[in-house]
Amino acid sequence: MSKIRRRGLVASATAFAFAPSIARAQKKYDPGVTDKEIKLGHTNPYSGPLSAYGVIGQAEAAYWKSINDAGGINGRKINFITYDDGFSPPKTVEMVRKLVEDDHVFAIFQLLGTPTNTVVHKYLNQKKVPQLFVATGASKWGNPKEFPWTMGWQPDYATEGAIYAKHILATQKDPKIGILWQNDDSGKDYVGGFMAGLGKENEKKVVASVSYEVTDPTVDSQVIQLKSAGANIVFIETAPKAAAQAIRKIADLGWTPVRYLANVSASVAAVLKPAGFENSKEIITAAYLKDATDPQWVNDADYKEWKAWMAKYIPDGNLADSGYVYAYAVSSTMRDVLTRCGDDLTRANLMKQAASMKKLVVPMLLPGITINTSPTDFYPIQAVRLARFNGETWALFGDVLSNEST
Repeated sequence: MSKIRRRGLVASATAFAFAPSIARAQKKYDPGVTDKEIKLGHTNPYSGPLSAYGVIGQAEAAYWKSINDAGGINGRKINFITYDDGFSPPKTVEMVRKLVEDDHVFAIFQLLGTPTNTVVHKYLNQKKVPQLFVATGASKWGNPKEFPWTMGWQPDYATEGAIYAKHILATQKDPKIGILWQNDDSGKDYVGGFMAGLGKENEKKVVASVSYEVTDPTVDSQVIQLKSAGANIVFIETAPKAAAQAIRKIADLGWTPVRYLANVSASVAAVLKPAGFENSKEIITAAYLKDATDPQWVNDADYKEWKAWMAKYIPDGNLADSGYVYAYAVSSTMRDVLTRCGDDLTRANLMKQAASMKKLVVPMLLPGITINTSPTDFYPIQAVRLARFNGETWALFGDVLSNEST
């Protein structure tokens, strides 16, 4: 397994230096838990500029319904409370306060977005409310020393950016790189990791770095700037709507740079289809989940189970939308952690169990990729494979690229 070194982001200590054993003694409950239920809180942009991510929240609600239909977790039903924050940080603050102080949830699960998680980061840690498996790959979510109640899930943006940069250096002759990035912490993280992957000696290979706001109606002018700068390689670090616009605009200009697309916008249904399959050919991304459009998984047990689940619980869902796969996999991770808590459903034990995952395999992860955490490692997934769009699906290539410390 190939290795990519992470920047120095992992904290060296944490408040959760616990052994991974499960306490099976008397029942212990914190707010949000009874003998019959566990309350989980969540916000998602069901409306607004990033509403394409709404399918994630919808799928997570469907997942917990399926768990409840099967009897729940250790006899308790999951009460999944989800609100629309429209990807507006002030609205997120309002909704999260409501979840904690009025709804009295046990934990916040899968709150989506870097700026939206950031505005409640300190609040949740001060309240000692778990902020688990956030739906953002910003590097800051793996800092157990300063924020012991917050943990990421997906590969972090800095590592993903570094992988693209290293692949460019290894495969492209005389690269002239243009970067289109979202002007928030997630974009800065991606760009920072990308630049670190290039190394100082190669920074001048970036001929243009152009940002956009999530509220911008289009990114056409930014794409034109990148072309005008003479870029022959473009890294598209955007949300789904802007990604589709960028891919389409590049094609409209008759421009043919090598294109790298951030994993968060690698959905065949939400991005590549609107952009045009022909326009999207040869784009490269990083993958860690099985893509439902890839025919190699047709007879795969995980895929067949997921497809049957989709047919029962989200019959109108587009199987080509990777948000459904993502939601299923991350919810399966949360299910495992809650199951291992047993009857010790305190917030401290929830974090203890989350920080004790060893080579955990959850449905729809790519072969060779497992989930690993420790009291000093709050980055659950640290491995990816590169994939290239062939006009119909993502075709994996190369080895697993890992950032695991062990």
